[in-house]
Amino acid sequence: MASITDHQQAIAAGDTGQASPATPDDNSAGNLDRVRDILFGGQMRDLDRRFARIEERLAKDAADLKDELRNRLATLEQFVRAETEALAQRIGTEHDERTEAVAAMSRDLQATSAAFDKKIAGVEDRLARAQRELRQQILDVQKQLADETRERMDGILARLNREANDLRSAKADRVTLAALFTEVAMRLTHEPAARSEQE
Repeated sequence: MASITDHQQAIAAGDTGQASPATPDDNSAGNLDRVRDILFGGQMRDLDRRFARIEERLAKDAADLKDELRNRLATLEQFVRAETEALAQRIGTEHDERTEAVAAMSRDLQATSAAFDKKIAGVEDRLARAQRELRQQILDVQKQLADETRERMDGILARLNREANDLRSAKADRVTLAALFTEVAMRLTHEPAARSEQE
């Protein structure tokens, strides 16, 4: 592009005729430039215009591409930021929910443990009360049996003492006993005969 620009400047200088006093070599070079301008000047100017339009279009396309890329990057950054914030919020919400669930489970576990301890204490109290009542009943039955046994033993001993005293006071002599046995024998002997006669 620099050579084309230099060539245009040279052509412009040749057209205006403001060249410095030329030597014969300069005159031949200037003539050559004029001939070249006559032959190729239109094409060169057309190429220059085309190159300028291409450069403008490339510059515009590059600017448009840069703007589009900047817009897309901004949109992507905004999307990533929004998704990151939403994810952070979702994670925070889930963390809070799990923390609350763990706290609720801990409270339920403590309540269950307290209720279980209370039930165990109640069962232990009832068991201790039942043991005391059973022990008292056993003691009462034992005492009652001991009292009844003592009363029966006292009654038996008293009766034995009375019977012994009666036997001692009512002891008969041998004659009385012999007469008594004789009478009994007589009765036993006559009783079967009387029964057979009655029949």
